[in-house]
Amino acid sequence: MTAVPGRPPGVFLAGHNRITTQALTSTAQAVAGDVLGVPPAQIRASFSDDRGLLALLLALPLPVPPLARVVREPDLVGTFGGPLWARADAARSPILERVQELTGTRLSRVDIRIIGSTVTRGARVL
Repeated sequence: MTAVPGRPPGVFLAGHNRITTQALTSTAQAVAGDVLGVPPAQIRASFSDDRGLLALLLALPLPVPPLARVVREPDLVGTFGGPLWARADAARSPILERVQELTGTRLSRVDIRIIGSTVTRGARVL
């Protein structure tokens, strides 16, 4: 039950709110896409039970600079946020916090599986 603003304390509205699995999945894809610079359509998101909380598993490709350019400009990797593993590691906490903030759902963890890479010219920094 929910308290009704402007009414005396103890006055509640009956009912409930539910967030569907699809809504959670779409939100997780959008947040991960924003944090990692990946189109949400390229991200697979799934949830599993982790001792009463939800664990989020993301599978996605990450953008990388053209390899020929990296050979000429080794510092270019840093403008993309560093090596793939470091980028995925740094993204877990902001994704967890933002998904929780937007959905009200408590997550235990975010696991990121890198399933490929996409070559891009622009830089992406977390």
